[in-house]
Amino acid sequence: MEKISYYTEEGFKKLLNDLHLLKTKERAHVAQQLSDAREKGDLSENAEYDAAKEAQEILENKINQLEQVLSQARVLASASYF
Repeated sequence: MEKISYYTEEGFKKLLNDLHLLKTKERAHVAQQLSDAREKGDLSENAEYDAAKEAQEILENKINQLEQVLSQARVLASASYF
């Protein structure tokens, strides 16, 4: 069952901006952490690599959750009072 959530235009734009930030800046940051950890050698005993992989998983979960929220979001029409 789909759970519809209602947002102001400002709130909806904030969610879109948050998603954009996660997909661009945060993904790039985690990718750099993974790359740096890989350069340190043996991945089987590399705690830094394990931490970066966990950070990547958490980030992807956040992205998926936010995409789900946005797919069920509706923007409220702004009311004008004159």
